[in-house]
Amino acid sequence: MYRVAKQLPDIEKFGLAGQIRRAALSLTNNIAEGHGRWHYLDQIKFTLQSRGSLEELIDDLNVCEDEEYLAQQHTASLKQQGWRVRKLIDGYIRYLRGQKASSSVGEDDPPPYGAHEQESEAAVEIAQDSDDSRFTI
Repeated sequence: MYRVAKQLPDIEKFGLAGQIRRAALSLTNNIAEGHGRWHYLDQIKFTLQSRGSLEELIDDLNVCEDEEYLAQQHTASLKQQGWRVRKLIDGYIRYLRGQKASSSVGEDDPPPYGAHEQESEAAVEIAQDSDDSRFTI
């Protein structure tokens, strides 16, 4: 998305381009911050905020298309990638909510780095199997 921001006209340097950069950074930062929390409710909260940032990015792509800053084919491809990320995030949220039923991760015993790889792969499989998106493109 940073490349998209660089392609925008100078008039958008502090407007739309800045918003795209902030939303893209917020998306990944919220996932990282949520992962650093050991209680599932905090993880869910930050992941939901990340999903909101993704929705902002998709809306910003609509503006880029409406204003003809980018080719329609390019924005369509980026939106398709965005909806795939949305499915991954939704799958991760479902996984975290499932953890609520079993137990939360204790703050006194954090898992080692990378210990959630298998769980993340399971969330991706869940996300690919279902689409609970309210929107379609």
